[in-house]
Amino acid sequence: MEAAEELRYLILAAQREGNRVLAQGLRPLGLTPSQSEVLRIVQVHQPLTLREVGELLVCDSGQSPSRLVDKLVEKGFIDRAVAENDRRNVVLSLTEAGAGVCEQVIAIENELYTLIDEAIGDSDPRSTTELLRNIVAGTVAEKALSIRTGYSPSDDKN
Repeated sequence: MEAAEELRYLILAAQREGNRVLAQGLRPLGLTPSQSEVLRIVQVHQPLTLREVGELLVCDSGQSPSRLVDKLVEKGFIDRAVAENDRRNVVLSLTEAGAGVCEQVIAIENELYTLIDEAIGDSDPRSTTELLRNIVAGTVAEKALSIRTGYSPSDDKN
């Protein structure tokens, strides 16, 4: 097996395992990993339009953000309101129930991060992080990540 092929499958396997652990933790809340990502995006960046939510999604770019948001509105976690400055736009924000469930989501995410930290151990993850940034360079996912994390590829050049 070539190095690139092995790396591809290791990334896929790690992503699937992380998603499995996250899904298992979210199941009692009635949420999917993609729904929890939308909740966290809205929590951090609210108020947002549906288009803005879509621009920030990383984990599930294949699914329509409108379907994810519809489910979260149905569950009472997100509120839709007409934008004051443009009545054609709808803005999204967390409800009180959404804010409460976000706190639970954060705790579940932190459990996953603890597992990742344990797997990293004494290793320095910076070279792996750099490699993964190079793989996603120039993609929609990189743009979403840079907005969400504040990281820009030009940070490495300073």
